[in-house]
Amino acid sequence: MARRARAARDAVHRLARPVAPIVAVAALVAAALLVLLGGPPLLRWIPATDIARMHVDFDTFRASAHALVQHGPGSAAIYDTGARLHNLNPPLLSVLLAPLALLDPVTGYRLLTALSVLLVVGSVLLVCRELRLGRRWTTGALVVVLASSPLHGTLLLGQIYPLLLAGLTAGWVAERRGHPVLAAACYGVTVALKPSLAPVLLLPAVQARWRPFAAGIAAAAVATLVGVAVAGWPTAFQWLAMALAEPVGPTPDNASLPGQALRWGIPTVVGALVGAAVAAGTLVHLGRRTRRHGAGPAVGTDPGGTALFAVLATGLLAAPIAWHNYLLLLVPGLLALVASGEAGDTRRRVVVAIGCLAVVPVSWSDLWADGGWATPLGRALYTAVLLVTWWSLLRPATGPVPGGSFRSAEESARAPA
Repeated sequence: MARRARAARDAVHRLARPVAPIVAVAALVAAALLVLLGGPPLLRWIPATDIARMHVDFDTFRASAHALVQHGPGSAAIYDTGARLHNLNPPLLSVLLAPLALLDPVTGYRLLTALSVLLVVGSVLLVCRELRLGRRWTTGALVVVLASSPLHGTLLLGQIYPLLLAGLTAGWVAERRGHPVLAAACYGVTVALKPSLAPVLLLPAVQARWRPFAAGIAAAAVATLVGVAVAGWPTAFQWLAMALAEPVGPTPDNASLPGQALRWGIPTVVGALVGAAVAAGTLVHLGRRTRRHGAGPAVGTDPGGTALFAVLATGLLAAPIAWHNYLLLLVPGLLALVASGEAGDTRRRVVVAIGCLAVVPVSWSDLWADGGWATPLGRALYTAVLLVTWWSLLRPATGPVPGGSFRSAEESARAPA
């Protein structure tokens, strides 16, 4: 059975080598044609001052933060603001964004946009520096991320993914430098801001790393309780009621498996069960890999640090809603794949193809609005990209650790300052 599965994986790997460059070229051609002949690019609307209509996520977050500042802790107004969208984030986010509520909406949005760009650029540069990628790959990574549709959508809507990326990057760097407990704490605080990322907290458990596991759970719990304590205890129940009642998003840019099931006319519970099975199977696989090769990446079981992002991808696949903008959070894992490969290696080709697909603007979905025979395939693009990303992150290299990182805590303590 294991031999048959390994043969199937190898066959997919061999197929990806010639296909990935073709996909990359096709994606760039499609992106160019959509920009030239399609609707206005998202970047055009970022300077717009109609916050409620154009920057709807920021409008929702700011409305909750403003209600907290105006009405004080415990007010039901934090989740009943009249904004176009429901605020599905925990009270902690409203507490964190409270300073923006003191500014006028346009100034607050522009400040958040500027901070978001800085966080994304800083995170990419930090990851490239940590992996010791050359100038060419670093420049290419920055260009692709800055040109990507996920970033443009994030900035236009005023989403918090750059903040989540910074938290994940900080934890990832701490892990590589031999501080697993600090890394887990960073992940825990990030999960407290976006609970759909919670599967990443289970990775240390399946690897039998109990201190980081406990630290991650504790950090998530403490950060959540701080947010609830400041915002008021009733807000916790209001948030849970709204989050659990939110339906699966049917739009093409919902890359989750439940969203894809809904678009194909399949019960969403089927997509959710498949996503949960993928997440559980990934964790079991990573746990077995740890038991075979030893605990932790220092012995070569996860040279580039991709396991975290493989688990993160499974959480996005299983979630009711995982907008394709979430691909931004997987960038460090993809760069780690680049660092763990060699020139012309299949994994590098796949990463380039994924990056090119991310450049395709969201006007792609407009091509499949007529309900023709190709519509189901065209509207599966973002789910397919997320699945390929997950599969790629699950197959790290087994060679030397890039950049000589991933020291254990004991090695870090013995190393000279």
